[in-house]
Formats: sequence, C-alpha cells, structure tokens
Amino acid sequence: MLKQLHLKNFTVFEEANLRFAKQLNVIVGENGAGKTHLLKLAYAGLATSSEESNRPAVLSVEPTKSALQLRMAEKLIGVFRPESLGRLARRKRGRERCDVSISFDNNDYDLAFSFATNSKTEVSVEHLPKRWLDATPTYLPTRELLSIYPNFLAVYESHYLEFEETWRDTCRLLGGLLRKGPTEERVRELLAPLEKAMQGSIELDKSGRFYLRNSNGRMEMPLVAEGLRKLGMLARLISTGALLHQGYLFWDEPEANLNPRLIKQVARTIIELSNSGIQIFVATHSLFLLRELEILLAERPADTAFFGLHSSETGVVIQQGLSLEDIGDITALEESLQQSDRYLELES
Repeated sequence: MLKQLHLKNFTVFEEANLRFAKQLNVIVGENGAGKTHLLKLAYAGLATSSEESNRPAVLSVEPTKSALQLRMAEKLIGVFRPESLGRLARRKRGRERCDVSISFDNNDYDLAFSFATNSKTEVSVEHLPKRWLDATPTYLPTRELLSIYPNFLAVYESHYLEFEETWRDTCRLLGGLLRKGPTEERVRELLAPLEKAMQGSIELDKSGRFYLRNSNGRMEMPLVAEGLRKLGMLARLISTGALLHQGYLFWDEPEANLNPRLIKQVARTIIELSNSGIQIFVATHSLFLLRELEILLAERPADTAFFGLHSSETGVVIQQGLSLEDIGDITALEESLQQSDRYLELES
C-alpha cells in the first residue's frame, strides 16, 4: 500500500505531504490546481519500481542508485513530457531543487529522489528501495484508449510521439491475456454491472482491434459512444486481472464524457474495486461523482481520504481529511451548488 507522498518545489506545489488511505483517495480541485500532476508523480514513482521488478530474470537486478536514477528520470520525462526534467521543478528566482519521497506500508519499497531546475535528465537518489515493487500500477487518463489501440504500441515503441507514456503503459495492460482459473468468478462479479451498463462485452480480435459484442453482433470501438468506451476500458482491465485483487489504480477525471447514469456505475465500480484490495486514487471536480461516492460510502464504509487543492500566494496548498467537509471550499463545487440553488429559485 502507498502510504505517503511528500514533495517540495514540484510544479505548482511549494510543499505538500499527502497521507493516503488504504482503499480510496479522492483529489479535488479546479482545473490547473495540480490534480493530474499529483496522480502522475505518484504513478511515475510506482511504475518505475514495478517495471524494474517485471523485467526478464536475466535483466532484473537488485535496486541500485544508478538504475533508479536512470529509470526514474526516463519515467518522469515520459509521463509528463516536459522539455527538460528541470521544468517540473517549481518556477522561482535562481536555482531551486525539487524533492520527492514515496513511502509504503512496507518500508522495503520506500524511495526518495530530487532534481534541480537546471536538470536535463539527471535525478539524484536520496533513498534507495531495498527491493522493487511487485504490484503493477494502472493509470487511466481522461481519454479512452480502446479506439486507438490497434498498432499504437508498435508505433509508439518505434517512433517519437508526444503522447504521454501513461497511454503506452495502459495499452500494454489492455492487451493482456484474459484471467482464467480460481479468480474467474470474482472477475464475472465485477464485470456483470459494467457489461449491463454497456449492454455488451469487450472483445479483442487477432488483428488487435477491440469490439463491443452484444445481441446484435459486434461493433468496432470507434463507432461506440465514448462514455461506453471508458467503461469498456475498465472492464477489459478487470478481465485481464490488472484490476482485481491487488495493485494501484490512478484515474484522472473518471466522469469525463460520461452521462450521470454511467457516472453512477463508475462510482459503484470504484467502491467495489477498493473493497477488492485495489488502492485507488481519483482526481475530479465533479460534484455529481463526489456525491455518488459519498452516498455509496455511507452504505458501505471504506478507508477513504479526501484532498482539497487550494490556490495561495505561495502556490497550491493541500487540505486533507476523511470527508468532503474536511477539505475546504472548492470553487468548482460551489458553482455547481449555487447553480442548483438558482434553478430551484427559478422553479419556485
């Protein structure tokens, strides 16, 4: 389990110390407040360690500073796509240093690194993990990836593309083999409500194209509504076991391009996955999604943490707590509430 993320002078944050819950973590803030930056930073740290662990036996080695320095720098650049690594350090006069430390419930996985504003590709390792991370993290971007999957990996690996590396990582997981054996029953339980909402199931054919199959046959993914494609991506990752009993899910704005009915299904699946052993990190500014999560959590409590991002003269500060009431007023949410009030006044 990811326990804590401490950062100093990272993009819009002067300093922050996030203490995560075991099951569900919800980051709330307006556009430009740094929600996605937090998700990507935590993901990059976990993915770097996990990728080293999953290398073939002949290439896998025990953690070393040289290996971590190289891989961490490559991952940060691949995930964020800055012109240089130093662009991720907070902009201030003179030279500044960005410090990041990531802590787990098992201290063997803890790591810390830093880089300066003038760094091109150089990372300094301040704390080396004793071993690489076993579980593979999953990152779901705001855009669905099923429709671009055919040949995307081959092109990405052989050409330079400006698409962030999370897309490549997630496409690799989408192409995994379907889970068989003792876990099939649990997979079916998680898939059933998603397939009901999609009115079909996701298939990957031999040519590398995804389809939605239902009683009328199968439909190629580009012809399927984007909201259903996002559910399909989630269903596929459950089918392959990427999201099943252990691991990490980072999901940026799950509500994007979904109607309220599908948002309700996404919220239910998030709660189900968090109760299955997946540690979940969600970034959102959707009042509808947040309310739905709170309704479900009232019915089925889980270890949850909320993080509110607020602008200040020194950068973005983070207020955290056990509920939405603990993280301060978020303007985007307040606007939604005020619109509801205005509408009720109009009706009356």
